[in-house]
Amino acid sequence: MPSSYDIPEAPEVLDRREGPYGEIVLRRHGRLLQIIANGCFLMDTSDGRSERLLVDAALDALGDRAAPEVLIGGLGVGFSLAHAAADPRWGAVTVVERERAVIDWHLDGPLGELSSPALADPRTTLVEADLLNYVNETSDTFDAVCLDIDNGPDWTVTEDNDSLYGPAGLAGCARVLRPGGVLAVWSARPSPEFEGTLGNAGFQQVRTEEIPVARGVPDVVHIAVRPG
Repeated sequence: MPSSYDIPEAPEVLDRREGPYGEIVLRRHGRLLQIIANGCFLMDTSDGRSERLLVDAALDALGDRAAPEVLIGGLGVGFSLAHAAADPRWGAVTVVERERAVIDWHLDGPLGELSSPALADPRTTLVEADLLNYVNETSDTFDAVCLDIDNGPDWTVTEDNDSLYGPAGLAGCARVLRPGGVLAVWSARPSPEFEGTLGNAGFQQVRTEEIPVARGVPDVVHIAVRPG
């Protein structure tokens, strides 16, 4: 018979909100903090390898570009932001997050344990906005765009996010990328169809990097370059 230490404790809901995009929940499960959106598990604080690879792959693809500026789509649990801000090679880090609850959990809640040093970094700018609206309206441009918003192009949290990975969304991402800039997109599973979509949208040097996981198909990062 397993001991009580072998049985994981039930998740504890720390905050639950109804926002413009549906229900979003922050809960604690043992040592982990988890974000659930509309009943769909998004991410937790267990690892962060995928988020770190997302940021590093974009930086590596930029080569020796001096003090590049990165736009991160999605604050999440803060791994991408924390990793980018910890690297002095980035000249500026802008994070766009549409969920006010997620921002509050970082500014005044338990997720601040991961992100508070990064948010205090003078290179960091936090923007509350829908990413698709932002890339179509902002006058700012970036050397890299890193998307970590959904579980990938084929597994979005809300239906309206589908357009972010289609022609309109990719055109917006290209709009804010400087010539030779890099788009990096995290996904919970490979998407050959999305690779084709990137090529059809005019991106070049399209490739996919795999991130090994303990079980199941690997996570991936899709990399693409805006032509110079």
